[in-house]
Amino acid sequence: MNTCTLILGGAASGKSAYAESLVFQEDRSRVYVATSQAWDDEMRQKIADHKAQRGPNWRTIEEPVDMTAALATVSADEIVLIDCATLWLTNVMLGDHDLEAETRAFLAAIEACPAPVIIVSNETGLGIVPDNKLARDFRNAQGRLNQRLAQISDAVVFVAAGLPMVMKGSVT
Repeated sequence: MNTCTLILGGAASGKSAYAESLVFQEDRSRVYVATSQAWDDEMRQKIADHKAQRGPNWRTIEEPVDMTAALATVSADEIVLIDCATLWLTNVMLGDHDLEAETRAFLAAIEACPAPVIIVSNETGLGIVPDNKLARDFRNAQGRLNQRLAQISDAVVFVAAGLPMVMKGSVT
């Protein structure tokens, strides 16, 4: 098993389902780090759908920003799925946190984690140029974060239309 695997894709591309399939291949206790926050009914439904799709036997850590604290609770006999880095970035930027400091802490927490980590993240740079500064800043920050996550990952997989395409390393 890779130490760190990054799963990229667009919205509704199948990236979370693919990441979960990698977790299910391992004979380890499963940890789900949820970065989303249920601000409205649509997000509450999406969270419920994801929980139902995953099924039972997951330990869930709900942590919108502090990945150091979340990953500090993980042991070597577990496997971690962080879903997703895009919502984590949203929480950091909209919460007026220090983006660079939080990113460094996120990367360090992944590298220090004793268990394999699978990270789901959106590829936001394939569409049209956003029409406002905040959206452009977010798209650029997401691209930079994905590059940094890819650097520390043993494997990087791009998922489109439910089909995984290995970009770096290998997955089983």
